[in-house]
Formats: sequence, structure tokens, C-alpha cells
Amino acid sequence: MQDKSKSWSGRFHEPVAELVKRYTASVDFDKRLAEFDIQGSLAHAQMLGQQGIISVADVNAIETGLAEILAEIRAGQFEWLLDLEDVHLNIEKRLTDKIGDAGKRLHTGRSRNDQVATDVRLWLRSVSDEVVAGIRGLQTSILDLAEQHFDTVMPGFTHLQVAQPVTFGHHLLAYFEMLQRDAERFVDARKRINRLPLGAAALAGTSYPIDREQVARTLGFDGVCRNSLDAVSDRDFAIEFTAAAALLMTHLSRFSEELILWSSPRFAFVDIADRFCTGSSIMPQKKNPDVPELVRGKTGRVNGHLVALLTLMKGQPLAYNKDNQEDKEPLFDTADTLLVTLQIYADMLRGIKVDKANMRQAAFEGYATATDLADYLVKKGMPFRDAHEVVALAVRHAVDKRCDLSDLPLAELQQFSAQISDDVYAVLTLEGSLASRDHIGGTAPRQVKLAIAAARQLIA
Repeated sequence: MQDKSKSWSGRFHEPVAELVKRYTASVDFDKRLAEFDIQGSLAHAQMLGQQGIISVADVNAIETGLAEILAEIRAGQFEWLLDLEDVHLNIEKRLTDKIGDAGKRLHTGRSRNDQVATDVRLWLRSVSDEVVAGIRGLQTSILDLAEQHFDTVMPGFTHLQVAQPVTFGHHLLAYFEMLQRDAERFVDARKRINRLPLGAAALAGTSYPIDREQVARTLGFDGVCRNSLDAVSDRDFAIEFTAAAALLMTHLSRFSEELILWSSPRFAFVDIADRFCTGSSIMPQKKNPDVPELVRGKTGRVNGHLVALLTLMKGQPLAYNKDNQEDKEPLFDTADTLLVTLQIYADMLRGIKVDKANMRQAAFEGYATATDLADYLVKKGMPFRDAHEVVALAVRHAVDKRCDLSDLPLAELQQFSAQISDDVYAVLTLEGSLASRDHIGGTAPRQVKLAIAAARQLIA
């Protein structure tokens, strides 16, 4: 006897094996698409009614039934059945139980292939907006902290060696810029997410006189997918979202690595609030930066999801294949990981305490103003390569004496160049070095304040 719970069961002579049911079912994870599935179904039903494909009475019954089902789902009263395989069949079966034949007419002119593609795009469009909002929240936390420390001196590093002095505010603004590019990527990716697949049906379109543009307008899509084969088989939008997510997580992983280093006693630049840290089960003195470490670790997880999605698609012929069911778990987990990471990171930065004295002291290590001395000699007329060599000799002398360049007496500095005079000490100070970089993108405190103001306007 035919199993009427299946949309395709009349073709088969035996039921699906229980193990196969569990293996092929997606309802455990795709039920999160339920509200978007209902949203798409309502728009589809309204179009069918306006095109005269189903009756107005059927449309009204469908709208009433779907509203009741949505209420059941939101109240946690909807019974999800593994036998019904996925979110779509579960909702359709419940609708048919409620309103009879009108529920069976809802699937006219569409397939689960274009239905699921529409659901995922609706969901991902919403998630993209949440991600951009999360980025803005984190950027605000960065700007707030940068504003407090626009003139706080710290060493800038290359190769993790002291290079030149910068301000902590300037350093933080580098992450603002990374996040700004991330936000732009998600906004741009949303444009390609926001195309309607519905109406492509299984792969070739439908013989019913549907109006895809109307459905697109109802659902807020910018337009329709122009080719039915591509509409049902495309997952570029999911890959692009995950690629943007992987890059965002990579930026946060870099930030995390610095917070981990800076919070260690060897640096002691920052203190992370206790609520973001844990202790050791054996060493009572420990305060471990668990949140930054987990962000660093979860970045590998999101990167893995990107590789999984690329691998999923690389060998698929047109059009839809069951492989595509495997797009959801990595995509869902990527979104979940990203959203909670953005939220917790914004909060964590609000609890950062900065040790200005330790940062300043570290800037004296490694002869951070050596380049300023070279620039000073160039301004006196010396070719830069010659100035570079003069300063290298002066640094070696200071190393031997175990002192900073600014601690060397003028007479000793003049041994390396007669062009050095007593005005040199103004450029050898940390503040002098910072102030001299007074241009757009520079680390001078005045420029940092201007950059913060411009950044606030940008995200307003």
C-alpha cells in the first residue's frame, strides 16, 4: 500500500529502511528554516491565487493553516517527525492535516529543490544582516577603547620584534579597518544571496503560468535567478558567506593572539576581565585567557566549513543532487559561531584594562626610535643609506652600554655623525617619534583622534 506521508512513495515497491531514513533525514537540523519556509510558502500561495492557479478559498485556508503552524512552532508545540524527512514535508503534512486538499495544492508549481534554495537564501539574508550588526557592535567597542588610549604609547612590532613606537589607539584601529572590510564583504555577498530561486521547480521551470517577479517582490528579493538549472543547484552564495566568515574569524584570531600575548606576565600590557577567563585545576595562580584562545580555535572550525562546502560542490553535475543537503550543517554552524563570537568579543573589549606604564616601558626596549634618528640625519642632508649605517653603529654602541639611544650623551652620538646636534633628543623621545607621524594613517595622537571621529561617522 502506498505510504501517503511521502511525496514520492507511489513509485516504490518497498519502504525505506530505518537506517536509511535516519541517514537521509535532515529535519533535525533544517527545522531551523521553518519560519522562512512558511514565509516562502505564503508568498508562493498568494501568487498561485492571483494567477488563478488555485482558488482564493484555497489561498485563505493555506494562510490560516500556516499561521497556526507558525504559532505551534514558536510555542515549541510542533511535532517534528523523522519519517517526514525534512522541514518542508513536516510543515506540508501538518498543513494538509489541518486544511485538507487545499494543503496539497500548496506545492503546485514548485519542488523541494527550489523551495529549500529559497529557504536557505531567506535565512542567510537575515543572518547576514545580523552579522553586519554584530561587526558594528564590535567596531564600536574598538573605537571606545581606542578613544581612551589615543595617545597611550606602546611598541609596534614587525617579526614580533620591537620596531617603532605607536599608540595603542592606532594599533586598535588596524582591527577596525579589517572589520570594515569584513562588513563590506557581507554587504556585497548579500546582493548575490538576495536572488529568488523559487519557480525553477525541480530543474526546468514549470508549465503553470507563475509570476516569479511577484514572489520576489513579496519576499523582498532584488530579482530572480535567471536560469532554472543554476537556481536549484547553486550554492555559491553559501560558500561566499562562509568565505567572508572565515576571513572575519581569521582577523579575530589575529586579535586574539595579541590579547593572549599581551595578557601574559612577559608582556603585561592588558588585563582581561575575569568573566572571560578561567583558572587551572592544579595551578591556583593561573588566569587563562579562554575566550581569545577559543576564538583562535574556532577559526579553524570555520575555515574547515569553508573547505567542506567547496569540496561538496566541486564534483557535482547539474542540476540538484542530494549532496546539497550537506550544505546546511557547516553553514548553520558557521553562522552560529560567528554571531556569538562577535557578541562576546565586543563585550570582552569593554572589560579590557590597559597597563600604560608597562606598554611605555616596552617601547624603550629594542631601540624603537632608531628610524627617527635616521630620518633626522636625512633631514640634515645625509643620504638615507648612509644615515641607516650611522644609526646602526650608534645602536650597537648603545647595546654595548646597555642603554637607550636617548640616554647617550651628545658627544658620544656625535662620534657617529657631526651633523647630530642637541635638537636630536626631541626626535629620540617616544612622544617626539609619535608626533612626527602626523599624516593620514599615521600614529600621531592627533591623527588617531581624527581617525576615530571618521570611523564613528562611517558606522553611524
